[in-house]
Amino acid sequence: MTVIIRDGSIATDDTWQHAPGEGALPAGDMIVPWARWQAEREQLLDHDGRLGVRLKGDDPLEELAPDLEHLSCVALEFPVFKDGRCYSFARLLRERYDFRGDLRAVGDVLIDQVFFMHRCGINVLELREDQDSDAALAAFNRFTVFYQPAADEPLPLYRRGR
Repeated sequence: MTVIIRDGSIATDDTWQHAPGEGALPAGDMIVPWARWQAEREQLLDHDGRLGVRLKGDDPLEELAPDLEHLSCVALEFPVFKDGRCYSFARLLRERYDFRGDLRAVGDVLIDQVFFMHRCGINVLELREDQDSDAALAAFNRFTVFYQPAADEPLPLYRRGR
């Protein structure tokens, strides 16, 4: 079973479903792949439930930007540990596009990434099934002082008066 962490706690009430690339859509809150969003945007906007779009690192984020007002969630796919392109997407979504909905990490989400994903603005994590949820929660507190600014702390340390 996939463990969902939302805002630093285990989420027991997560209602999001991943819709397939084609075929019948689930009822309720759903996350659709980018290609399906492009092909069926108008029909999806009439869906009864919250909407999210799933992006891969090579999908064109700038093309999704005008539609962010219709979305409650953007799922960022991390296909393998070494592919970090969606870290940049997270920062851009939070800082350039001012997206305030859920940023959800999906795919190969490991404990080692939790802290850094959070710093980039990702607030929901779908842990890979072999990952320990207690260790993932502890990872949020791995460091207590940050020198550089990020999505979770916009001021560098020298500007914070510490």
